[in-house]
Amino acid sequence: MLYRRATKLMGNGFEIALQSQDKIWANTQIDVAIDEIKRIERLLTTFAEDSITNQINNNAGIKPIQIPDEVFQLIARCQRISDLTQGAFDISYGGFDKRFWNFDLSMKELPSVENAKQAVRLINYQNIILDKENQSVFLKNKGMRIGFGGIGKGYAAEKAKQILKANGVESGFVNAAGDLTTWGFQENGKPWTIGIADPNQGKKLFSSLNITNTSVATSGNYEKFVMIKGKRYSHTIDPKTGFPVSGIKSVTIITANAELADALATPITVMGIKTGLHLINQMKGVGCLIIDDNNKLFLSKNITIDP
Repeated sequence: MLYRRATKLMGNGFEIALQSQDKIWANTQIDVAIDEIKRIERLLTTFAEDSITNQINNNAGIKPIQIPDEVFQLIARCQRISDLTQGAFDISYGGFDKRFWNFDLSMKELPSVENAKQAVRLINYQNIILDKENQSVFLKNKGMRIGFGGIGKGYAAEKAKQILKANGVESGFVNAAGDLTTWGFQENGKPWTIGIADPNQGKKLFSSLNITNTSVATSGNYEKFVMIKGKRYSHTIDPKTGFPVSGIKSVTIITANAELADALATPITVMGIKTGLHLINQMKGVGCLIIDDNNKLFLSKNITIDP
């Protein structure tokens, strides 16, 4: 039987589901997964003054901060993804001045090029200095801030899945606000079926996939954007220019690890179709589905799909 629970975690809607014949055991395991996600939220949040993230940010340009190995390793993986995506993924976006892109109805015009450049001047992952020997991190410039919004939900989903599998849960899924990770099979022995949102109508499906032991993450502009002079501007900002990207409505990443899927979806949007697919095609075990502004579908070499 499938036991499932929806709850709000990390400021987003999460759903945890697992197969079991024992209701009490199933609910206990769901509690364990929720506790693990809450633990990660306390670790990474910027909304609690004493969080590790805020300790790092509050000492930017001042001194290195010793951090738990878990966070050190997460930042190290973030740095590798930044290298891989040529800076399109960058956790130092936390210092971005959001006054220029608030994406609400009051926004009627674009910022100037100079103001946009000023807004992103502190974004540079190469100024995040990791010291392996002392297990510390140092942000080189005052005002720099890191944030895990581009990877945190996927990381939490992956950790929750791992703890459930270690506890003997043979089949289930964790849905972290659309960043979905699955393992095992449905009760009928079939893979899990997941939907890919139609970028023109976010609540409708564009297509579906049958998956198991797989994670899927989608980055799209169909939920958060502004219209200025008849043109749609996505909430996805290029960290190099300070302006929103254009040309792509949604990117879906399919791979085994939820953290990696989450981390790649947005930077592929920033990199664009040609460069983004070139990168994905070089990565073992990673697939990508892109829908452009003209509703044309682009697939990485290892994916076939019938829309």
